[in-house]
Amino acid sequence: MEVIADYNKDFYAWLMKNADLLRQHKFNEVDIEHVAEELESMGKSEKRELTSRLTVLLAHLLKWKFQPILRSRSWKNTILTQRIDILELLEDSPSLHHELGERITIAYEKARLSAEDETGIDKNEFPETCPFTFEQLLKKDFFS
Repeated sequence: MEVIADYNKDFYAWLMKNADLLRQHKFNEVDIEHVAEELESMGKSEKRELTSRLTVLLAHLLKWKFQPILRSRSWKNTILTQRIDILELLEDSPSLHHELGERITIAYEKARLSAEDETGIDKNEFPETCPFTFEQLLKKDFFS
């Protein structure tokens, strides 16, 4: 019994079928439109992951800077972990470097909201634009 490789009915089977067709160079049988959509979606997913990791990093740096009395090992380790994960993501997808300015701007806006929720400090008390350079964000020993 052959599995139906329909994009809308069995996504996994569709993926495997199209990967097989590509490996066999049967390009005329590949579901080109859906493959293109999925590739674009993967790219968007990478950008979302970068934004998400930058948001967590920035929120923790804001907390670190604005609530020094509450600093903890957990905050420090979250900062360090996000830096490692961001560097790994950029190593795996170097073209994301071109997205950094926009991603940092978006992430910082979200980070201000997150830091407001977690600290009780009004978001307007935080700088309106990101106070950290990209180099500072990823510098292992920078905490603010």
